[in-house]
Amino acid sequence: MKLKAAIEKVPGGMMVIPLVIGALINTFYPAALNIGGFTTALFKNGAATLIGAFLLCMGAGISFKAAPHALLQGGTITLTKLLVAVALGLGVEHLFGAEGIFGLTGVAIIAAMSNSNGGLYAALVGQFGNERDVGAISVLSLNDGPFFTLIALGAAGMANIPLMALVAVLVPLLVGMLLGNLDQNMREFLTKGGPLLIPFFAFALGAGINLEMLLQGGLAGILLGFITTFVGGFFNIRADRLVGGSGIAGAAASSTAGNAVATPLAIAQADPSMAAVAAAAAPLIAASVITTAILTPVLSSWVARRISAKAAREENAA
Repeated sequence: MKLKAAIEKVPGGMMVIPLVIGALINTFYPAALNIGGFTTALFKNGAATLIGAFLLCMGAGISFKAAPHALLQGGTITLTKLLVAVALGLGVEHLFGAEGIFGLTGVAIIAAMSNSNGGLYAALVGQFGNERDVGAISVLSLNDGPFFTLIALGAAGMANIPLMALVAVLVPLLVGMLLGNLDQNMREFLTKGGPLLIPFFAFALGAGINLEMLLQGGLAGILLGFITTFVGGFFNIRADRLVGGSGIAGAAASSTAGNAVATPLAIAQADPSMAAVAAAAAPLIAASVITTAILTPVLSSWVARRISAKAAREENAA
C-alpha cells in the first residue's frame, strides 16, 4: 500500500490529513485519545512540545550566511503578509468591534493571515519555483508559528503580550539556528527531523479541534481562507515581483499554517483576558488552514502557468 504517496497527492497532505483525522477522532470518539500514558501525551497533549521541536529543527536550516537575494525576497514577503494582516485585522476591529463581521474577528484575521504553511510553500516552490524561491524559506519559516502574530497583536494594543512570552516562542528557533550554523552535520541531522514532526503535531493540533465548533464558524472560516489566499496573495505576489521574484514565492506563501490553530492558545496563555476571543478564533483559523491548503496550490499553479505562457509568447515573438 502506497500510503505516503496517496497522502502527498493532497496539497499539504502530510499536515492537512493528520489534522483532519485528529479532529474527527476528537469530535466523535474523544475517549480514544484520553486513555493516558504515552498515547495521550503524544496524540492529545503533545502539540506544544512537538511544535517546539519542529521550530528547533527548522531553525537549524536558517543560515547566517544565506544568500542576500533570498533573504530580501523572504523578508519582503514575510513583512507584507504581516502588514496586510494587521491592516485588515485592525480595520475590522475598529469598524465592527471585537465581535468582528460575519463572525470574522480582528484576532482571527491577524492569526490566519500573518503566517504561512512552510511545508506547503516548500512543496510548491520546489515544483514551480527556482533556487531563489526555495532559499526564501530561510526567512519565511520565521512566520510559521505564533511569534509574529503575538508581536502584531501586542503592537496593535489588541492584547497585552509579555516580552517573555515572545522570547519563549523564539528560543527553540534560535537554538536550532545556533546548532545548525556551528556544525553542518548538525544542520543536516536536525533539518531532516522537521518534516518528520509535521504529521505528529498536526494530529495533536487536530485533536484539540471539535468539528462542531468548526461547523459553527465554517462559512466564516472558509471566507477567511479565501481572503488569506486571494487578497493576501495579491499583495504577496506584488511584493515578490517588486524585489525581482517571479511571483511564485508570493503565491506559495499565501496560506495559513497548521500550527496557527495553536496561536489562540498562545494568545490566551499570554493574556488571559483574551481567552474568550481566542477560543472563538480557533475554529475559524482551522477552517482557513484547510481552505488555504486547497486554494494556495491553485493560485501558485495559475501564476506558474501565466509565467510559462508569457515566456512562450516572448520566445515566439523573438
